[in-house]
Amino acid sequence: MGPRTAPLLPLLLALLGRPDPGRAEGCDLQPVTGEPPITLSYATSTVPRGCISNSSVGTGHEVHVLSVEWSKASAFPLKVSVMPQAGGCTRPAVLVLLCGHCSAIVTSPCPDLLVRTDAHLSLGTTVTPGPELPAATGEGQLLAWAQGAYGGITSYSELRDPRWVQVRLGEDAGSPPECVPQERFNAMLHLETEVFFHGVKGCSRRDAQSTRAAHIVRLQPEHSFPIAEVNLSLSCPERTVSDQILILQSQANLTWSLSVNNCHIQFLVSGNYKIVHIPSPLIPGEHLPDTEQGLIAKAFEKNYSVIASYSTIPASARVSLEIQEHEAVRRVPATTNPPPPPPNMLPHMLLLTLQPWKCTDETMEIVIARSHLEPIKDVVNITLRDISCQAEKNATHFMLKTPLSHCGTSLEGRGHANNELILSLAKGTVLHSVRVAFECNIPRELFLRLFPTAAFEAPQTELEVNKEAFVQASMRWEDHPADLQLKECWLVAPGQEPELLVEAGEARGAGVAVMEGPPSSHGRKVWRFRFTYAVPEGGRVPFSATLKCKAGLQNNTIFEKVLEVTVKDSWRLPNNRGLGLAAVLGITFGAFLIGALLTAGLWYIYSHTRPISKLQPVSSTAPASESSSTNHSIGSTQSTPCSTSSMA
Repeated sequence: MGPRTAPLLPLLLALLGRPDPGRAEGCDLQPVTGEPPITLSYATSTVPRGCISNSSVGTGHEVHVLSVEWSKASAFPLKVSVMPQAGGCTRPAVLVLLCGHCSAIVTSPCPDLLVRTDAHLSLGTTVTPGPELPAATGEGQLLAWAQGAYGGITSYSELRDPRWVQVRLGEDAGSPPECVPQERFNAMLHLETEVFFHGVKGCSRRDAQSTRAAHIVRLQPEHSFPIAEVNLSLSCPERTVSDQILILQSQANLTWSLSVNNCHIQFLVSGNYKIVHIPSPLIPGEHLPDTEQGLIAKAFEKNYSVIASYSTIPASARVSLEIQEHEAVRRVPATTNPPPPPPNMLPHMLLLTLQPWKCTDETMEIVIARSHLEPIKDVVNITLRDISCQAEKNATHFMLKTPLSHCGTSLEGRGHANNELILSLAKGTVLHSVRVAFECNIPRELFLRLFPTAAFEAPQTELEVNKEAFVQASMRWEDHPADLQLKECWLVAPGQEPELLVEAGEARGAGVAVMEGPPSSHGRKVWRFRFTYAVPEGGRVPFSATLKCKAGLQNNTIFEKVLEVTVKDSWRLPNNRGLGLAAVLGITFGAFLIGALLTAGLWYIYSHTRPISKLQPVSSTAPASESSSTNHSIGSTQSTPCSTSSMA
C-alpha cells in the first residue's frame, strides 16, 4: 500500500471522534442582516463600564446611576426594579436613569425612591418621578452632575441593550472614595440585568440542498464567578418547528436545565442536561468542540447544512431563547418560566430529547429504557409506522431492530430515514395512541461485515482457516453514488505479510472472487467478495486478524473501515491460547506417566492385601475319598446312589 497521508486525515479525525475541520469550509459566518431567526438574551452582572464608591455615605441619599445604550430601538419598555436591603427601605435613595428618551417601567416597594430620568414612564410604574434629568452629553458630565446634585455616588453602571434591570439598594463604607469607571466591571453586589444579544451570525454550505437548520449557542467561561447550572428557557412559534437542532456548547461540568415550550426540536448538548416538567434522570451530553469551525463541522456531521444562528455569549445562569420564523411577528420572550407543556406534548419532548434511534446504512435500531418513559406513564406497546413492527420488551427495555426498507421507513430525505414511533398508552380500559415522527441520521461512512455463507445473512466476526468467508462492504452516498468505488481490501494477521484481497474492485489474492452485489438503491452502494484464508506453510495460526477496506470517490475522498475478527482452526485444541506444540506434548506425556504410576501403585496395594487362605499352595496328593470320588466320576458313564454308598 502506498502512502495516503492527506486523504486519510479526515478518516483519522473521524476515528478519533473529532469533526473534520475541512467539512466546515464553504460556510463562512457572517452577521445576520434583517430580522434574526432567534431572539436571545442572558442574565449577567458584568457591565461594559461601571464603578462604586463610598462618597454617598453620610449624605442625604444613596445614588445609583444607570446609563443605557441601544444597538437599535426597542419596541418594548425597559423594566427597572429597585429592591431594598434585607432590613427594608431604611434610607432615601435616588435612581438616575439615562436612556435616550426610551420607554421604561420603574417599580420599587420603597415609597421614597426618587427617580430622575429622561425616559417616558409607561403604565405600571409604581414610583413618583422627580424633576426631569438635565441634559448630559457624556459619562463624565453625568457623573459630575450627580456628584454635585447629591454630594456623592453609590454606583454607576453602563448598560447595552438591557431587557430588564434589577438594582439592589445598599452602601458599602469599604468602597473606593471616588467612582472611577472601569471596563467590564463586576456589579454583582448591586445590579443584575438581562441583555439582548445582537451579534447573531449565520451561514450555509455552498452545496447545501436541504433546509435542515442548526442553532448554535456557545457559552464562554466566566472565571471570576463560575456557575454550575444554566437555566435555558426555549420557546418556538405556534407553527411546528421541524428539521432543526439546537447545539449548546459549554464547559463539560455544567448542567443545562431546559424549559421547553411548543418546540419540536432535537438537542445536542455538552455536559449533562434535563427537561423541566419531565421528572427523568439527567441525560448525559456529548463532548463538543470548543471552536467556531469545530461546532459548524459538528452540525454538518449531523446533516444540518444551514447554520441559521451562531451566538457566543458569556456564561450565564439564565438564558432565554426564542426561535423565530422569518414571516412571523417577533415577540420578546416572557421573563418567567413557560407553563408546563400539555400532557400530549410530553412524549414528543421526551423522545426527541432521548433520540433512542440509531441507523446504519441498512438497519434501524431503537432501544428505550423503561425508566426514561416513567413521565409518560402506562406505555404498554411501541411500534413503528407499520404497526406489525412491534418492539420486543422485557423488564427494563423496549427494543426494535429492522431493515431500513421495512416498517414504513422513508428514505426520501438526504442522509436520513423518516418514520414514526407509535406509543400505546393505557387509559383505563382504553388504549390511546401517540405518534411521534422522527428522523434517524444515516452516517456517511463505510460499513464492513463478514458472513459465513453466500446468503449474506447473520454477520459474524469469526474467520475459519481453509474455509470460505464472505465479505460485504457498503456505504450510502446521496450525492453521486455511482462515483463510489471500492479502492482496496486487505487481510492483516500478526506474524504474516498483509494479503491484498481486492483492488479497484478486482480480485487480487489467491482464492478471491468478486461477487455481484445487490443493485444500488436510495444512494446505497454494495460490494461483495469471497475468499479463503490459508495459513502459509510452516506458519502459525493467529488468534485474530484484521480486515481493512477503503472506498471513495474519483477525487480521492477516502473512507476506511477496520473489522477485527477472531481466527478459528479446526485442528487447534479449544481454549489452548498461549500453548505451543511442545507444551501440549509435555502435558500429554505427563498425564500418561501419572496414569502408569497410579496403576502400578494400585496393583502393589492389591497384591499385598489379599486374604491369607488364598495365598496357601495347593497340595499335589489329594485325600483318598476325594481321589476315589474323582476317579469314579471320570471313569464311569453312569453313577447311582448305591454305588456311591458302597464305595464310601
